[in-house]
Amino acid sequence: MNGYYAEKLAASRLKQCYDLGSARVRQYLEAEVQHVLSHLRPRDLVLDLGCGYGRVMPALAEKARWVVGIDNSVASLALAREYLKDVPNTLLIEMDASRLQFVDGTFDLTICIQNGISAFHTDQRRLIAEAVRVTAPGGTVLFSGYAEAFWDHRLEWFRRQADAGLLGEIDFQQTGNGVIVCKDGFKATTVSAAEFRALAAGLNVSVNLVEVDQSSLFCEMKKPL
Repeated sequence: MNGYYAEKLAASRLKQCYDLGSARVRQYLEAEVQHVLSHLRPRDLVLDLGCGYGRVMPALAEKARWVVGIDNSVASLALAREYLKDVPNTLLIEMDASRLQFVDGTFDLTICIQNGISAFHTDQRRLIAEAVRVTAPGGTVLFSGYAEAFWDHRLEWFRRQADAGLLGEIDFQQTGNGVIVCKDGFKATTVSAAEFRALAAGLNVSVNLVEVDQSSLFCEMKKPL
């Protein structure tokens, strides 16, 4: 499933997923961006894990010194270069988020939002550990999953994507308890507060779990100075 977003849901198809979102989904997406911006300082160097077509990077670039976006989809990165052509303080790199090719402490703020921790279908502990490693002392790492209260809106959003042929037909018998299963093998999970705490344990970060907009669960990790 790691190749699903790199291939089937890449570039314009990924953008279509967001375009299909209801007003409530668009509110959720904007609330996530605003929450990230509340942690961003003007001179920060930011890393966006799983940047896709660059959806959130313009908003970050308005405030940050520089924003680096990585993704493992060549097609999505090609669309992102067009999307960000007028945003000079951005850089796009093809890279595996669980094997980051940056030296320790490079970034002031590292983010992985819109449930990327689950969507990447990779080792979640390694993903978080790598994000923490490349973040500077005193810096912040932000990961987000879905809040339980957002389930109905999330399921409807995925149904719209399935109806548009972007995902396989939803298997409603297998879907529930925060997990969406499609008949083509696609599976969308999320991470609970307890799971976030377990994943961050032993990484020498302070952890704060906060629900945003009754739609996102953010795991905020702060590295000590």
